[in-house]
Amino acid sequence: MAKAAAAAGTATGQCLCGKVSFEIDVPARWAWHDHSAASRRAHGAAYATYVGSWKKRFRITKGKSALTRYEDKATKTARSFCSHCGTPIAYERPRGPHMVNIPRALFNARTGRQPLYHIAIEELQEWAYTGEPLVPLKGYTGVVWQRAKKKKRGSGEDPFEMGREEM
Repeated sequence: MAKAAAAAGTATGQCLCGKVSFEIDVPARWAWHDHSAASRRAHGAAYATYVGSWKKRFRITKGKSALTRYEDKATKTARSFCSHCGTPIAYERPRGPHMVNIPRALFNARTGRQPLYHIAIEELQEWAYTGEPLVPLKGYTGVVWQRAKKKKRGSGEDPFEMGREEM
């Protein structure tokens, strides 16, 4: 039987309003990006990045009474939120009854795991950023954008010459 890795400290996090705080023992068990429709809707984002922790290594350190829970009967999943600001705090799935998944963005520092995995990648939205080169938008400090791709012309093709069949 493999022995669980010893904790090397803690990683702390909180919701937007600060009413709910938590910690996990690090390193976390794993981390991943979830592209599923349920996670997109729960987070209002292209995808959610989670850190998975054993439940026994996850603690609410402040605001336990401020948590509210939504249980999806169809999928048997449960999501906990701050009842004051709506921040998603925890996501639990039946496939991992001893695990709790916490949005990576809520942590103040490293969790001991990088998100190397993608779940439901087939649900990746065509509008989601996937690493295309970005350039600064002139006149808007701090804003970058993806320049429209120029269509390539075939070799020797004159864009101003109409073919005889078009005349």
